[in-house]
Amino acid sequence: MLVCLVPAIFYGDGTALGITLAAALTMSAGIAMRFVLRGRRLLYSDRRLSYAAVALVWLLLVVFGSLPFLFTGATHSMTDAFFESMSGLTSTGATVFSDVETLPPSILFWRSISQWIGGFGIILLVLAIVPTLHINRHSLYTAEVSGADNTGKTSTSMRGTVRHTLVIYLLLTLFFVIALHLSGMTIWESVNLTFTNISTGGFSIYSDSIARFTPLQQYLLAASMFLGGVNFALLYSLFTFRWSRLKNKLDQFGFYVALAAISVVGIAVVLYTHDGIGLDEAVRCATVQTLSSLTTTGSLSADTTQWWTPVLLLMLLLSFCGGMAGSTSGGIKIMRVLILFRNVGNTLVNRLHPHAYNPVKLNGKPVPDDMIVNVMVIFFVFCATMLSGLLAFLVCGVSSTEALGAVVGCLTGYGPGLGSCGGFGSYALFPMVAKWICSVLMLLGRLECMTILILFLPGFWKI
Repeated sequence: MLVCLVPAIFYGDGTALGITLAAALTMSAGIAMRFVLRGRRLLYSDRRLSYAAVALVWLLLVVFGSLPFLFTGATHSMTDAFFESMSGLTSTGATVFSDVETLPPSILFWRSISQWIGGFGIILLVLAIVPTLHINRHSLYTAEVSGADNTGKTSTSMRGTVRHTLVIYLLLTLFFVIALHLSGMTIWESVNLTFTNISTGGFSIYSDSIARFTPLQQYLLAASMFLGGVNFALLYSLFTFRWSRLKNKLDQFGFYVALAAISVVGIAVVLYTHDGIGLDEAVRCATVQTLSSLTTTGSLSADTTQWWTPVLLLMLLLSFCGGMAGSTSGGIKIMRVLILFRNVGNTLVNRLHPHAYNPVKLNGKPVPDDMIVNVMVIFFVFCATMLSGLLAFLVCGVSSTEALGAVVGCLTGYGPGLGSCGGFGSYALFPMVAKWICSVLMLLGRLECMTILILFLPGFWKI
């Protein structure tokens, strides 16, 4: 938060006092908790503690993250401040501000920073900067990333994995800040947009998202989205020339690239033939919006509400898939979608040949049965949560179109929905209860539902 004093003072937006108070209160709370807990040992430590810690850390930081919005007067509604903070820290990109250009620069920067932190993962950041924890690091990591496997590991130790991931994240951030600045953006624009696009968050400092920028700049931002949706362990192996490790992720990377390429071509053809958009613009818009949807970034190069409805539904489906496992993107992840498809295919083949051995394979190796079950459970939970959220929105009086867009946009981390909350719109007109439902869906989607739902099991609270 204190970093936001730089734009507050430089632009003289009058928010320096509010930012300072928010930072002071946050620091005081942290110091107080540190002082109270000093020297104390936990009575017990098991996996349940990890799930509780992850949920508590996210909720606490979202609450404190809402303070800059309240103390600077950006909003006087706790509901809106909590919504915006949750959207930022979960790198969702949904907003309650209909005109973000009226916000003070310090708040715009805070929105960008919160998404950059949330994209990396708050728990991963804690593991990277806290030297000692009484909670097992691996259990804390798997509690945040439900059903995590070895796709995100770059080292045998959890600390090594976190350190390598953070280094890659910092290097990518620095590269795109420089590249965007050299392309003609100001430092202010390049820093903010890099933070929000490499984290696949989608917040912008302009009300028209990234539509006002040049084609080159939009392609650079699309590249940052694409890399943000790539498995960080794969990027680490690529950058460190460890080619032998790449084979363990080629299947999901190939599916990720193929799905993106097919969608770009399909959407470009529709925009060119059905919507009458010029070929160059159609290809650019299709590329940016496909990658924005697939990686659940939510940045917009055009007002997509004017596009053909099937294209909008396709983009929502892409956001449901998400990027690769071990990336900053949301959704259920490409790896799980690939396993689901192959499991369906194998099931159909086994119907014809019931005695044949035909296992589901990933990267040429059979997928363990427990992983297949885990994928199917997470898929079912996502769908059940989506239907429950849709029903809740309808009860709140939200129209069916907007309810569908909002539940997908918030649960997958994509952000933009349909109707008033789609395109360059916002969630400002949603009822207060609907905004709280959105916040819950953002948290569920960021923690892949399971981490939060486990807390409601009766056996979870038994000592």
